[in-house]
This record gives sequence, structure tokens and C-alpha cells, in this order.
Amino acid sequence: MRRRRRQEHPPSHDRWLVSYADFITLMFAFFVVMYSTAQVDQRRVGKLALAIQVAFQEMGVFPASTSRVPVDEKAPMPFAISQAIENAQRTAALGHVASSPVGSPELDDTGDLDSLRKDLEQSLKLEISRRDLAVRTLPDGLVISLREIGFFDSGSATIKARSQQAFERIANLLVQRPYRIRIEGHTDNVPIHNAQFDSNWELSTTRATEVVRLLITEYQFPPSRLSAAGYAEYHPVATNDTAEGRAQNRRVDIVVLGKQASAPAMESTPPRTATEETPGGKPDPRIQLAPGKP
Repeated sequence: MRRRRRQEHPPSHDRWLVSYADFITLMFAFFVVMYSTAQVDQRRVGKLALAIQVAFQEMGVFPASTSRVPVDEKAPMPFAISQAIENAQRTAALGHVASSPVGSPELDDTGDLDSLRKDLEQSLKLEISRRDLAVRTLPDGLVISLREIGFFDSGSATIKARSQQAFERIANLLVQRPYRIRIEGHTDNVPIHNAQFDSNWELSTTRATEVVRLLITEYQFPPSRLSAAGYAEYHPVATNDTAEGRAQNRRVDIVVLGKQASAPAMESTPPRTATEETPGGKPDPRIQLAPGKP
């Protein structure tokens, strides 16, 4: 029998595709890992910011604040990491004046604030009548509310030039008395997003720390007397359903911590004729009503 000739197959030139496919798969896996590690864990950022704050408190820059809100393990951090680091660096820059001088008087947390309130109301009659600020007494102490309409431009953390004299009068009265002071930043519930601030958290926090900076650098307040907090829109004193209520909520509160005044006191503004409510529908205990009104 005649032997059948074996057919010869030409050599394949496509074997490179196997190596190329393996290489592409490895590159895909590599970039997936790089992308996943590049995503910022907001909860860890919050813990980092909190750790920085505690470290500076231990150094004596600021006393421990009882109003600090713990970081929620499930919710993202309410302010950007850049803002937290900026505030920490600003605090560190003030560290050279952190130590109280030897023989300085003990801070008074239980003194009567009636005389201080009378002095403030006497010195700030014009601003109170224009509703640029308000003075009221709470269980925490005496509260001086610097409203945005009188002291800040919208979306800005810098005190207006025309309000510098009023702020100076406040600072001069407070520096004479050794009370502890907490600066609180507040906003309304209208979202903000501009070139400087991405959220109301950042705006309220920056306004509070800016007031602290001014008290320390311009008026020689001991840093151990001061603390700062930002509450965004979550501690309103009026309803956010009206323009007037939102204007009252946009403020920086200077809380002079001490014993509550003996006589019940109302906010030093023209009397209100209706009960203002919080967004939850219940009357806000911070709002004082005019005498004789239901």
C-alpha cells in the first residue's frame, strides 16, 4: 500500500496573545488594588482628626471640651480632611502661648454672671437694637450671639470691618473676668458649597476657630480658657422654615461658662409674639417669649 503523506501545518505566530492576555489581566488587578487603596476612609479620617485634637489638648493648647461629638463608626466624617488638618495646624501655631503664667488666677466656673450681662447690654445697646447680636442666659452660662447679618458676610469666616469695634468691646469685657469661654459656630439648614467651604460643618467650625484666634492673638486671652466647636445647622434657636428664623440660626455663640444668673432673663432683643419651633415641631427651650404671650 502506498503510504499517505502526512500533512505539514505551518507554525503558529499567535502564541504571543497568551502572554499578552496574562499581562493585561495582571495590570487590571494591579490598578484595581491601587484604586481601592486610594479611596479615603472617612471614618479613619475622623479618628485621625479626633486624635490630633486630643493630642493638642494634652499639650495644653485647649482644655478638653465636653461638647465634642464622638466620631460615628457608621457615618462619614462631617468635614473634609483638609479642613481638619488646617484647624489642627492653626491650633499648633498658637501653642507658644498655651502655658498659663505662674501665679495666674484660677478660672471661675461658678461665678454670678449678672454683672457681666449688665455691662454687655450697656456697652452693646446699639448692636442689640439692630439685632446684630443678642445676649441671653442658659443653664450653661451667658451666651453672646454674634449673628451673621451683623458680623459676617455670607459664606465667610472673617469678621466684618464695621463690626470690629463691637467685637473689641466684647473682648475687653470678657478678658477682665477669668471665666472659661466656649465658641460655637452655627448655620442654617441651607447647603453651602463655595471655593472655601464644602459644607456647613466647615463654615461653622472655621468661624468658631477664627474667633478663638482673634481672642488669643489680638486680645491676649489665655488659650487655656478657650475652646471651639462647630455645630452646622443641628443646634437651631429658631425655625429654618422662615427667612427670619434662618437669619437667627446663622451665628457664632460666645458661651461664657458659669453659674446661671439668679433672675430669669430673656434674650436682649425686641419681644417676640409667637412661639418659635424647632424643625422637629417642639418649642425650642432657648427661645424666650415676650411676657404675657401664650
